[in-house]
Amino acid sequence: MRFLFFSLFLLVGWFVKAEHPMANQIRQVLQEADAEVGVAIIIDGKDTLTFHNDERYPLMSVMKYHQALAVAHYLEQNDLSLSTPIRIEKEDLLPNTYSPLRDKYPEGNISLSVGELLTYTLQQSDNNACDILFKIIGGPNVADQYIRSLGVDSFALTATEDEMHRSLTKCYDNWSTPLAVASLMDRLADGALPIDTMYTNFIRETLLGCQTGQERLPAPLRDTQARIGHKTGTSDQNERGEWIAINDAGFILLPNGRRYTIVALVKHSKLSFQETEKIIAGISTIVYKELSAGHI
Repeated sequence: MRFLFFSLFLLVGWFVKAEHPMANQIRQVLQEADAEVGVAIIIDGKDTLTFHNDERYPLMSVMKYHQALAVAHYLEQNDLSLSTPIRIEKEDLLPNTYSPLRDKYPEGNISLSVGELLTYTLQQSDNNACDILFKIIGGPNVADQYIRSLGVDSFALTATEDEMHRSLTKCYDNWSTPLAVASLMDRLADGALPIDTMYTNFIRETLLGCQTGQERLPAPLRDTQARIGHKTGTSDQNERGEWIAINDAGFILLPNGRRYTIVALVKHSKLSFQETEKIIAGISTIVYKELSAGHI
């Protein structure tokens, strides 16, 4: 009996010692947040750390990364290039939704390449460009099926941006666990996706130029030599005054050759928009400081 107790003591002690060095710091941030927060981190493609990964989190515009991979697959399957022109009519440019594309071309009646539309979705999170791309490939379900073919599950894509705009409950139809997003993002950073590099290199470089969410994951990286490619997602507030979701998912390339992928999905935040972004920035700061200092 004493031997069994001692063995269990050693086993428990091993698990305590084996806990990731960043775990307590990140857990403290999550405990102080008046929101539901899910986090996934993958370091150098192998070392993985998650928090609250069993929940479903609304993706919001993070799903535009998933869509981009499905668009790349569609182009490859149909022997089309990123320069393939797409006709855009005025009726494609819906009002009352976030759309720099519509703001620039309010009358429509133009042609833009698939690559230009992807740049609008990935760098500026344009909702009209997103739904135009969905029309090209056949809808959100086609994107869902393609991502599943990559071996990724624990997510769903069923709603367009217009559908989510018309009904906030639809925001919950596009969901994921943090680790499902991180694993998909990490494969892009690692060059491990089964898509021609002509397309994946474009997506990777376009994400490295993302212009949204600069106070989220990128916040601690300013004035450093680290590079970040990321995709944000932002909702409206629900009837209770909560932000349905404020998210960021990205990969970080350090000057010493190391890389990590980090995903922070924040659901039902009762905090202000700026305070919610600070949750994501705080998590990002912990990870960057630990890795750049060589502690891990």
